[in-house]
Amino acid sequence: MTSIDLNADLGEGFGRWRLTDDERLLSVVTSANVACGFHAGDATTMRRVCELAAERGVRIGAQVSYRDLAGFGRRAMEVPPAELAAEVAYQIGALEVFARAAGARVAYVKPHGALYNRVVRDEEQAGAVVDGVVLADATLPVLGLPGSRLLELAGKAGLPVVTEAFADRAYTDEGTLVPRRQEGAVVTDPESVVARSVGLARSGEVEAHSGRRIRVRARSLCLHGDTPGAVDLARRVRGGLEASGVRVEAFA
Repeated sequence: MTSIDLNADLGEGFGRWRLTDDERLLSVVTSANVACGFHAGDATTMRRVCELAAERGVRIGAQVSYRDLAGFGRRAMEVPPAELAAEVAYQIGALEVFARAAGARVAYVKPHGALYNRVVRDEEQAGAVVDGVVLADATLPVLGLPGSRLLELAGKAGLPVVTEAFADRAYTDEGTLVPRRQEGAVVTDPESVVARSVGLARSGEVEAHSGRRIRVRARSLCLHGDTPGAVDLARRVRGGLEASGVRVEAFA
């Protein structure tokens, strides 16, 4: 039977402000990309999400980012490699404290936002992220875009690599994500998102923004927790996957 992991970005709040419905999303997904305080999240939020994830058997991932609370980690930044490596390790270490306290562990690492897109092609920044992961824990899997410099360098460093696809984001013909500033970058129609999810899981193909069919082989499928109606959409995606004979299970 075909299987796929279903992940979502969680813990994206700060203080009294909450963006993601963590408790309900954790009843659907199998892996949680937890904000580590640099683009969103704080100590209390991180602890709460780790406890909820551990209770439900959901794997905990460190979603590392540029230090950009005001821009939600989606602004391009220039960070020296040594500084970025240290900040990646710092974020993983912070989340690990709360994961262990909840009886779990950080199971993988995934960059967020501008950093995620940067390390698709930027070798220096990708290498810095890899260095940070190795500094924190040289056994941690790295979750990223197929064909990215990040996964290439992570593999060379001996880190397990896991490919990821996006059910609710538009793709270019080259298999990268269409920039959010471009119209149609986020797919919002629920039926389209479900159909894309099933296609990605079963055939490893998706329709690019141009209309061309492209190959996107992935072990994990991401849904954004900050999308309006994210919980209902996640439930529909999981239901659609299981109805098509796809087993939804964590990769880590």
